[in-house]
Amino acid sequence: MFTGIIEDVGHIESLTPTGDDIRLRIRVNKLDMSDVALGDSIANNGVCLTVVDMSASGFSADVSHETIKRSGFADYKAGSKVNLEKAMLPSSRFGGHIVSGHVDGVGEVISINPVGRYVEIWVQAPNDLARYLAEKGSITVDGVSLTVNAVDGAKFLITLIPHSLQETIIGGYKKGTKINLEVDVVARYLERLMLGDKAAQSGQQKSDISMAFLAENGYLR
Repeated sequence: MFTGIIEDVGHIESLTPTGDDIRLRIRVNKLDMSDVALGDSIANNGVCLTVVDMSASGFSADVSHETIKRSGFADYKAGSKVNLEKAMLPSSRFGGHIVSGHVDGVGEVISINPVGRYVEIWVQAPNDLARYLAEKGSITVDGVSLTVNAVDGAKFLITLIPHSLQETIIGGYKKGTKINLEVDVVARYLERLMLGDKAAQSGQQKSDISMAFLAENGYLR
């Protein structure tokens, strides 16, 4: 489990194909590896990966075919920067929101607009994620916990403060940048719960309950 508060920006040293999967080697910058053990989880651009090899300068992890298919890892290469966050501890400050590290889809930056010291970014999400976007709700962008400030169909607006721009890879975004998205886990479970007894029926994956209706009536706050 993660909070979406980025601890470091590292970079990919190598990607080695292993059949349908990839062995990833990440070099860290300031991330403290002294308390990391084999088998621990570290989020890489919002993707929860298991440490299979490590040193003081970085770690290796295996990226499955399913993860490659659902995230931006298919387009990553040696040198690509990644947001890093170690799994939270019970004693950690909960500064963001509940982040599972399970990416739901890949979005695309469609506009970047500086507003004073801040930057507003509009993102095009996959259409099947639009139901989970709620104004003033939470969204995870490349592992960063952010607030949705406006919604227009499957497009949403996020506002970045100077600190977030400096301490994450978001400061390097350009129009067309592909980004990993994880929707609010509460919305995902709530949609499933609203199916009630129908959830046990084969083929019942989506609820007919509108996420917009739930948001407007305070169930997603």
